[in-house]
Amino acid sequence: FSADNNVLFMEVLEREAEKLGLHALLHEKPFAGINGSGKHNNWSVGTDTGLNLFYPGKTDPARELFVTAIACLAHGLCKHNEAVRCCVATAGNDHRLGAQEAPPAIISLYPGTGFEAHVDAIIAGGPVLGYKAEKSTADPKASASMPAVCGVEDRNRTAPFPFCGNRFEFRAVGSSQNCSLPIAMCNTIMASGMSALSGLIEGGMSHRDAVAQLFKENRHVIFTGNGYSAEWPAEAAKRGLPNLYNTPLAAAKFNSPENKKLFQDMGIFTPEECDARADVMFENYNTTLCIEAQTLVDMMETGILPACAKDMAKYAAMPKLAGEREALYTSIKTETDKLKALMEKKPHELREEASYLCDTVKPQMAAVRTLVDKAEGLMEKSIYPYPTYEELIYTHHA
Repeated sequence: FSADNNVLFMEVLEREAEKLGLHALLHEKPFAGINGSGKHNNWSVGTDTGLNLFYPGKTDPARELFVTAIACLAHGLCKHNEAVRCCVATAGNDHRLGAQEAPPAIISLYPGTGFEAHVDAIIAGGPVLGYKAEKSTADPKASASMPAVCGVEDRNRTAPFPFCGNRFEFRAVGSSQNCSLPIAMCNTIMASGMSALSGLIEGGMSHRDAVAQLFKENRHVIFTGNGYSAEWPAEAAKRGLPNLYNTPLAAAKFNSPENKKLFQDMGIFTPEECDARADVMFENYNTTLCIEAQTLVDMMETGILPACAKDMAKYAAMPKLAGEREALYTSIKTETDKLKALMEKKPHELREEASYLCDTVKPQMAAVRTLVDKAEGLMEKSIYPYPTYEELIYTHHA
């Protein structure tokens, strides 16, 4: 229901913006150098009797349920890490993930430092009970302000999957995405974890030992440090956590043998449906990149390069005043031609094309864009053919 409402809001937003002569940007990263846009997918699991599995609770049975549920989640997130990453892999989201403004592309679980210590105690032989979910206060260090009430655990803004008091928050979802697939993926991996726990208990293991085993086997997916740090990718690699840092890498894992088994065991997708969805992911990515590259070429040839010629003509009588313009404008033409040539050489097999567009075409697009950004700072306003960054971002202040 919430996902449907979110999609409805996106449609209304775009429709109403158009009435006002505006365009609602749902792109994950419309402006370079400015924080992008994403969705925080708040997710929990409840029973038909009203129990929230991710609420720490006030009774011992409720607390046991809470710890047990996180053990199942840790199992699902660790064993099916690539499946979770796949569900947020899009061309637009590639500009956000790992960019020091959004969660990294490495999927880890953040239950909080206090709960992490409790996990280690359980692994060491301690009881399932014992975690104290107590709210604290933060001192604002200002005499005019009261202490601020904090949550049970710090929410760690650098984490992709943090605990938030009575739910977990999947923060890697892109702003243009329908939340249904990420939610379905969270439910799938949770079901897999619950199935694993059930199998252990039904096999004769005690509840405590089953929870301890899940935590022990999947302890490495729990990370309570700084997800933005340069050290984390290296540490994640040591832990065996995948770093699928772009869509071609992630999409290629959607129909892996492991994921096909997961989806089939949980009754979600057949192997053939996994293959079809992987193809759709690649087609969507390739189409988006091809449109962006061709649009960039069109903008260069019909707008920027003619403007460069007009700007150069102004300095015909005094070429010394032109400064670096001739070299810069010539470089724009050269790099645009390189981009066109690269697009003509792109392969046509879906996965090969995606990798080529990501690894070869995108860097060339960035090279063209860097030069044009520099040219924007040299041309007078009347000549530059497109709205400048200043006009795009700050005109609403006028």
